[in-house]
Amino acid sequence: MKKKSLLFGAMTMLLGMTILSGCGSSEKSSADDGDKKYVIGVTQIVEHPSLDAAFEGFKKALEENGFKEGENVEYNVQIAQGDQSNSQTAAKNLVGDGVDLIFANSTPSAQHALNATKEIPIVFTSVTDPVGAELVKSFDEPGENITGTTDTHPEAISKTLSFVTDEMKAKTIGIIYNSGEQNAVVQAEEINKFAKDKGVKVVEASVSTSADVKQAAESLTGRVDAIYIPKDNTVVSALESVIGVANEKDIPLFVGELDSLKKGAIAASGFNYEDLGYETGMMAVKILKGEKKPSEIPVQAPQNFELMFNKKAAEEQGVEVKDSWSDLGKFLEE
Repeated sequence: MKKKSLLFGAMTMLLGMTILSGCGSSEKSSADDGDKKYVIGVTQIVEHPSLDAAFEGFKKALEENGFKEGENVEYNVQIAQGDQSNSQTAAKNLVGDGVDLIFANSTPSAQHALNATKEIPIVFTSVTDPVGAELVKSFDEPGENITGTTDTHPEAISKTLSFVTDEMKAKTIGIIYNSGEQNAVVQAEEINKFAKDKGVKVVEASVSTSADVKQAAESLTGRVDAIYIPKDNTVVSALESVIGVANEKDIPLFVGELDSLKKGAIAASGFNYEDLGYETGMMAVKILKGEKKPSEIPVQAPQNFELMFNKKAAEEQGVEVKDSWSDLGKFLEE
C-alpha cells in the first residue's frame, strides 16, 4: 500500500507540473503582441503602372515599420480587371474574409470598400476627388473608418494644358475618358472649364471598357490638335492603343501622370505614385499599431509636383523639342 501511495503521489505531481507548464505557455502566447498576424485586404480596379507603383510604395512603408509580408503580414489582393461589378465583389470578399485593414487603390475601389464596411479601417490612394466621391466630408474630416491620399494637385491639369495651348498653340484638345468613373468625370469638367477660360475647344471621346480605347483615339484623328488623357483607370490601362494612334498620325499626346508619360506621351504634370503609396502605407502603420484612428488622420495631397517632358515621344509624334522647355520643367532621363 505504501509503494502504491508513493507512485500515485509522483504521478499526481508530474500531472500538476504538466498542467502548470501548459497554462504558462498559453498565457505567454496570448500576451505576446509580436505573434499577431495581420491580413491586409487590397482592392484595385485594374493593373497599370501608376496603381501598381502605389501598391509597391504601400508595402514598402509597412515593411520598413515591422509589417513584413510572409512573416507577420499576408496580403489578400483582389484585382477587378476594370469592371465595376468585380470591384464591388472584391470589396465584399475582403469584408467577408475579415481582413484587418483594406488598402483601396483607385476611386471606385475606395467607394465599393466603404459601401461594404463601416467598421474595417480603410486607407485609399489614387483617388482624384475624395470629397466629390463621397468618401470623406473634407480633407481635415475624413470618415469614421476611412482616410487616405489623393492623386490630385490643384495645378496638375492647368499646368500641362497651359503648355499645350501656350507652347504647342493647340486650339482643339481631344480627351478620352470613362464617363462611368467619377474621378474621370471630375477631370473632364475641369478640362472643359480650363478650355472655356482659354478660349479653346474640347472634343470628348467616351469609353466604357479598355477595348473601346483604340477606336476612341482613332475617332479624334483629324479633329484635334492634341490629345490629353486624364487619370482615368480604364484608358490608362490601354494607353498603348492611344500612343500607337498618336505616333502613326503625328498627334501630340499629353497625359495626367508620370508613369504614362514614360510610356510615350510628350508631357505630364505629376509626381511619383510609389511615394504616394508610401504615404498611404504610413497611415496604415499608425492604424495597425493603434496610434491613430482613420478619423484622426487628414487626407493628404501629393508632394514634389512638377512638369516633365519625354523627348523621345515628342520626336515620335513629329514635335520639335525646344531648349526653352527646360525653363518650364524637366526632361526624363534617357
